[in-house]
Amino acid sequence: MLTIAIIGAGISGLTAANILKDVAKVTVFEKSRGVGGRIATRRAEPFYFDHGAQFFKARTEDFQSFIKPMIDQGIIQIWNARFSEFKQNKLATKIILNNEHHYVGVPGMNAIAKYLAKDIDVRVNTKIIAIQNHGKWHLTNELGECIGIFDWVISTAPVQQTGELMPESFHHHSYITSAKMVGCYSLMLGFHQPLPLDFDMALVQESDISWISVNSSKPGRGESFSILVHSTNNWAELHSNDDREKVMEYLCHETSRIIGHDVNSATHKDLHHWRYANTDKQCIQKILIDKDQKLAACGDWCIQASVESAFINSLTVANSILKIIKLN
Repeated sequence: MLTIAIIGAGISGLTAANILKDVAKVTVFEKSRGVGGRIATRRAEPFYFDHGAQFFKARTEDFQSFIKPMIDQGIIQIWNARFSEFKQNKLATKIILNNEHHYVGVPGMNAIAKYLAKDIDVRVNTKIIAIQNHGKWHLTNELGECIGIFDWVISTAPVQQTGELMPESFHHHSYITSAKMVGCYSLMLGFHQPLPLDFDMALVQESDISWISVNSSKPGRGESFSILVHSTNNWAELHSNDDREKVMEYLCHETSRIIGHDVNSATHKDLHHWRYANTDKQCIQKILIDKDQKLAACGDWCIQASVESAFINSLTVANSILKIIKLN
């Protein structure tokens, strides 16, 4: 039976695995201890933090069909949030109205990935550092061990990591080595008493912070009040090597200044650094398949940074590989 290795267990990798699993033996390798990638949830009882993607929208029929079974089972629900914007350190007096649904996983964003992974062979805590062609593709882990031999390899890792893995002979190598994803810091704050805020999610302008949300306002998150803050990508890039305590201190100070409440009263504080969080929007979707070498790459970075883009690009690539397999 044909064998396919997929590197990365985020939305892209799990989507491709579900499409290809009926025509090949598919194995997904994930360097982290759990599935989901940036649709991530961190728990620090009694608090929940979606410290990656905050929500997603469903604008295409393909994606709407894809998420419908999860909506029917309550794994995905609508976040009926009060949406606003901070400008010049002041909350906009008028709430921004948006008729599009804001969807979230329940009880956390990573519930979506867990659902998609339930029938897939996923090897977590397994970092792939090299792929080599010896007639077929040999995958090497960080211990220098060959952990599998495969007909096809699909990388759904961030573009910089994909560029490091793919051989120079890969047909799209020049593109993936020129593209870039930028980072973000996620600040997680939990409180025993809720803060009196007039919003549930807010964009922030003219600051080193880009986003503040009341994570506990999402469905299924329990009663404990929690806030999630994202830095801007530019600030994160400039301070990617800074001391984490200093980063947390600065982001707490900025958050307090913007919302008008001292967040240092939080009973729980945590910080996560996403080294690869965002990317520029592409003019056209990139389809990165090398059918001669049986290599492919996909991810939201082939369109723009969003959950739906990750799905759409993976759907396109996986269906194209499916056609190639059936023709052969």
